Amino acid sequence: MKERQHLDDSISGIRKLEQDLADNLELIEMGEMEDDQDVIQEAETALKEMLGTVNKLQLQSLLSGEADGNDTYVEINSGAGGTESQDWASMLLRMYRRWGEQQGFKVELMEYNDGEEAGIKSATLLMKGENAYGWMKTESGVHRLVRISPYDSNARRHTSFASVWVYPVVDDSINIEINESDCRIDTYRASGAGGQHVNTTDSAVRITHMPTGIVVQCQSERSQHKNRATAWNMLKARLYEAELQRREEEANKEASSKTDIGWGHQIRSYVLQPYQLVKDLRTGVESTAPQDVLDGDVTKFMEAALAQRAFGTGDQVIEDVE
Repeated sequence: MKERQHLDDSISGIRKLEQDLADNLELIEMGEMEDDQDVIQEAETALKEMLGTVNKLQLQSLLSGEADGNDTYVEINSGAGGTESQDWASMLLRMYRRWGEQQGFKVELMEYNDGEEAGIKSATLLMKGENAYGWMKTESGVHRLVRISPYDSNARRHTSFASVWVYPVVDDSINIEINESDCRIDTYRASGAGGQHVNTTDSAVRITHMPTGIVVQCQSERSQHKNRATAWNMLKARLYEAELQRREEEANKEASSKTDIGWGHQIRSYVLQPYQLVKDLRTGVESTAPQDVLDGDVTKFMEAALAQRAFGTGDQVIEDVE
C-alpha cells in the first residue's frame, strides 16, 4: 500500500503538471489572439512558478533507487596524517550531523573512536528519515581539506584526507544471509564519553567479515548484547550496499568508463587557504563559502551528483522557462 500510494502520488503530480502546462499555453494563445497582455502575463507567471514544481519532481525521480527510501549509516575514517586528518574527520562528522538535523532526520552516533591528540580516527552515524540513503549515497569517497594547520607552530599549509562510506539500513523485507563461521567477533572497551560502566566493561563489539574484509563496530549501547545485535545489522547493511554497488557498476560500465572518479576515490576538495573554495570533482559544482558548507550546506552538491548519476550531467534538467 505504501508503494502504491507513492506511485499514485508521482503519477498524479505529472498529470497535474501536464494539465497546468496545457492550460497556460492555451491562455497565452488566447491572449495573443485578443491582444490581452494581462492574460499573457498571468499565464507566463504561472509557467515560471511551475518551474519549482518541476525541479521538485525531478529530485523525487532521482531518489527512486532500490534502497533510496531507507535509513542510512554514514561511516567516516581519517586518512594518513595523524592529528591533521583526524581533526578533518571530526569536521566532516559535524558537517553531516548538521546537514541531517537540517533535513529533519534523526541522527544517532553509533561508533566513535577518538584521535590521539584531537579529532577522531573513525565514527559511524545512523540517519533516520525519508530517503536518507538516497540523499547521502553520493557522499561516499575521499574528501580533501587544504588549510593553514592550527597544529603547526610554523603556520604552514597542510593537505588532509578523510574517507566517507555510506550504506543503507537493511529493513525486514530484505533477506541477507551471513555464515557466522566467516566472521570474527571481538569485544573491547568503548572510548569517549559514556560513564563508568561503558568505559570499564568490554561492551563495544567489532565484527570482521573475513571473505570481504568488511569491518563494522558499535559502542552506542551500555549492553554488549545490544551492541552485538546492532553490529550484525550494520554488517548486513554493508554487504547489501556492496551488492547494490556491484549491480550499479555492471549496469553503468559505459558511463563509468568516461570518468576516473569512482567509489572510494577523491570526490570533493575543501580549500580554506590561500583562497576559499569547495569544489566537487565529479560535477564541477563549487561554493565560495566553505564555512557554510562545513556547517551543513551540502544539498546542492548532492543534487548535482544525483543528477549526474541519472542523466550523465550535474546540471539541472530544466534551468529556465523560455
